[in-house]
Amino acid sequence: MMLPTHAFAGMVIALPYALVFPEFAPVALLAGFLGGVVPDLDLYTGHRKTLHYPVYYPGAAAVAVSVAALWPTPATTAVAWFLLGAATHSVADVFGGGLELRPWEATSSRAVYDHHNRRWIAPRRWVRYDGSPEDLALSVALAVPLVVALEGAIEWLVIAFLGIAVAYAAVRRILPAVASRLIGDLVVPNASSRVLAYVPARYLDLNAERGSTQSR
Repeated sequence: MMLPTHAFAGMVIALPYALVFPEFAPVALLAGFLGGVVPDLDLYTGHRKTLHYPVYYPGAAAVAVSVAALWPTPATTAVAWFLLGAATHSVADVFGGGLELRPWEATSSRAVYDHHNRRWIAPRRWVRYDGSPEDLALSVALAVPLVVALEGAIEWLVIAFLGIAVAYAAVRRILPAVASRLIGDLVVPNASSRVLAYVPARYLDLNAERGSTQSR
């Protein structure tokens, strides 16, 4: 699923707490937002493995949310909803597409890495790929209650990310061709091995195939 969907999910989960404890609403909502976003910072360093923990995040979040409900403070609130947002992200990715460059082709058996059992969880593909029509619909559905309930800077944050979601969904199907062309023509010929180590293998594999095809 795309980043705005995850961000909105983290905020929606924090919304009831924010309404019960309005003095901690900004902390809870922003923590949920960041929790929904941070796991995808591993995009170029072991995507859906380095920062995705579909087993450990939920366990830690259950404890943290209980503490925040009993002893609400800015610190307990931030930790609880960050962890719950990250847990939701990590688990939700199981129900999306795999790690292939074109996930609508459904060729990958890897969705999210389970560190506890040391194995990859297979994608369920309920949401076929990030930026798919159903992913955009989910983003809109999650954004609506946030826009209705919130105001000020946080509401505008939601609106801005909703705009990003619409734009991303509009160009999603052409991004692999653009990315592989840029990487194949600009990055691979000119980058050092240290830089190439951070390029996802799916891009390098595709460019290797393209180069092999062109050399025939």
